[in-house]
Amino acid sequence: MKIPKLNVATAAMLMLAAATALNVHAQEKKVPGMSETEVMYQAGSSPLGDVPMHQSTNPKAPPMTQAEFDRARQIYFERCAGCHGVLRKGATGKPLTPDITLGRGTDYLKVFIAYGSPAGMPNWQTSGEMDEKTVDLMARYIQHDPPVPPEYGLADMKKTWKVIVPPELRPKKKMNSYNIDNIFSTTLRDTGEIALIDGDTKKIINIVKTGYAVHISRMSASGRYLFVIGRDAKVNMIDLWMEKPDNVAEIRVGLEARSVDTSKYKGYEDKLAIAGTYWPPQFTIMNGDTLEPLKIVATRGMVVGTQEYHPEPRVASIVASHFKPEFVVNVKETGKTLMVNYADLEALKMTEIGSAPFLHDGGWDASKRYFMVAANNSNKIAAIDAKDGKLAGLTEVGKIPHPGRGANFVHPKFGPVWATGHLGDETISLIGTDPKKYKQYAFKQVAQLKGQGGGNLFIKTHPKSTNLYTDTTLNPDPKLSQSVAVFDIRNLDKGFTVLPIGEWAGLKDDGAKRVVQPEYNKAGDEVWFAVWSAKNKESALVVVDDKTLKLKAVIKDPRLITPTGHFNVYNTQHDVY
Repeated sequence: MKIPKLNVATAAMLMLAAATALNVHAQEKKVPGMSETEVMYQAGSSPLGDVPMHQSTNPKAPPMTQAEFDRARQIYFERCAGCHGVLRKGATGKPLTPDITLGRGTDYLKVFIAYGSPAGMPNWQTSGEMDEKTVDLMARYIQHDPPVPPEYGLADMKKTWKVIVPPELRPKKKMNSYNIDNIFSTTLRDTGEIALIDGDTKKIINIVKTGYAVHISRMSASGRYLFVIGRDAKVNMIDLWMEKPDNVAEIRVGLEARSVDTSKYKGYEDKLAIAGTYWPPQFTIMNGDTLEPLKIVATRGMVVGTQEYHPEPRVASIVASHFKPEFVVNVKETGKTLMVNYADLEALKMTEIGSAPFLHDGGWDASKRYFMVAANNSNKIAAIDAKDGKLAGLTEVGKIPHPGRGANFVHPKFGPVWATGHLGDETISLIGTDPKKYKQYAFKQVAQLKGQGGGNLFIKTHPKSTNLYTDTTLNPDPKLSQSVAVFDIRNLDKGFTVLPIGEWAGLKDDGAKRVVQPEYNKAGDEVWFAVWSAKNKESALVVVDDKTLKLKAVIKDPRLITPTGHFNVYNTQHDVY
């Protein structure tokens, strides 16, 4: 967003004029040109808010007490860093460094923060999220030099590294009677835990302590070890062969993170693990048995297209190639995919593939050759060819694609397709993925479906199913956020069926009941959903019969606090989606 220059008088007039709309905006909580869904998604909090940082003093900046500065810094990392970056040099939002903000002045910046902009800046005051004093605090804060978080190197990691159960003391065979393939790993976001749930009996096996707000669960190639990573960059390694599956190793690889995976290529199964961080912008390769950190690689560099240097390009998604001993590392702000060859860590080789900025999440096509990754703020899907090591295609889709892993199925006309939903609109994009038999459709958007609305986070199907499920978790309408849409793959033109998952949960209180992440069991005949309410409200998991679309089970337990993502062991291990 471009911040125009305004003098004090003009800024004051804008504030006075805008104040007449205060009550209306406070009720609607809308941002001009930006849906509430997008505001919720972009303004996510960062664990860096409580990290000690170096503060430099800018004599030109308006005065602030140390207490004010510390409070503003916390708010910035809770509300603003996701868009404007840790160093305020810009990410999905524009730069907010003193060379820009000092020239605008406090009065204009207060207007800007309070009422937002058509380019996507949230209206923090008129939405009711900030009061006038807080807006003034933030207007002064962003004129100061940004505090710099510490770097995080090998010595820092080793201080946090713990081998709880050494490999030689772990079971030599499976020591429990669980059907491991059908275990679900469910994130308990606000308690810093995951719940391991038996998919056969629907009973909780164990509640495992992890990092804060686990982002994903990933499986080792063998299916024995479960790896999870929290937003605080803590990685936990869980042994599913133990009598009661639990942590066997842990490490913190940075200060904020989202991604983890393990080596999958033949001959390297379970040998290595990798984790990517938002801060510092880097990835770390670790020993697959113990999580000992072996190699750290920074991702700072030039942005695709503009060739401008970016100081904090965050590592978004990472997957392991099935064609080479490589990790596919997607770097958000620079729009680059790094094919990291792990065959020789002392002479590390990387192939750099440029696509579009703001790479986020994605999944393999059905052949597991092409990684389909969303460049979410560029509204594109990039197809990365893991066999040939090149960009196979770049496809324009809807507004802010957010596929999770996406969904693979065979379309009667277009052949194999991969699907993604969107945060910013109600569309579901289908992209052709077979360049041999369906060359004319390969890596092009071949069709768009219309779902319930924007705010979709996850979309899912299964090779044994004829259904396609999409959630609308972040939609501001409770009727949509508490339900899911189901399409019949055999007849996509007939529209969708709505399942009232939140209602089926039968929760006693008035929690948000946001329904998130359809996930199949191993057999492909059940679909699990998390019904996610606040940490002081009751939540649940709901299981649906995939054939009949009827309620099959509701899993409730006081320990299921803010359940969000959940991952079936077999489907995660084998990239079944």
